[in-house]
Amino acid sequence: MLTPKQQELLTFIHNRLEEGGVSPSFEEMKEALDLRSKSGIHRLINALEERGFIRRLPNRARALEVLKLPEGLERARKAAALLAATPAVIPPKVSVPHIPIAANDVIEIPLHGRIAAGVPIEAMEGQNMLSVPAALLGSGEHYALEVSGDSMMEAGILDGDFALIQRTEVARDGQIVVALIDDAEATLKYFRKDGPRVRLDPANSAYEPQIYNAQQVRIQGKLAGLLRRYN
Repeated sequence: MLTPKQQELLTFIHNRLEEGGVSPSFEEMKEALDLRSKSGIHRLINALEERGFIRRLPNRARALEVLKLPEGLERARKAAALLAATPAVIPPKVSVPHIPIAANDVIEIPLHGRIAAGVPIEAMEGQNMLSVPAALLGSGEHYALEVSGDSMMEAGILDGDFALIQRTEVARDGQIVVALIDDAEATLKYFRKDGPRVRLDPANSAYEPQIYNAQQVRIQGKLAGLLRRYN
């Protein structure tokens, strides 16, 4: 078993040989071990040689060879060499899976009164809250309006249904929208652009399309879903 100083010197010699292939001078060993004289280095060298850890190479100056390392140092050296030889493994990017909303999750959205599926009537008559299955809604902000009338019945939107509306101020042709007319009345209709005008089409052949100048119509949202109660 080596003393701490013997082990320190052996490690220093080994590292210098690994780095440059040349053993350190006695002066370098003395400074590295913070000894006052080289005689202490000579005693340590002799002890390491007697125990079979190093040997002096004949006819060569500053020629020392490390024959072995203490068991603990040898394990540490092999572990360090293995770590250096192992390429760094970059962990794969882990995407966070989308967790679907449970079908029985319920959220509350504002209920802004009634909206016409027929002749336009006043909307936003007040504000209550409506409990809605979260699975019916997508991203974005939503509110609900109670449908009044039958002009959208051929689209499956019936009198008394609750229209679930995603807030937006833009719409594409063919989308079912909440259109605010002259900042006074709102209606639920198919949105169509007709040159400089806007045409609001019903889904019931008993009703005529409603045509307005574009500046008369503001989009308040688009249909995201329906909620129907059965009494």
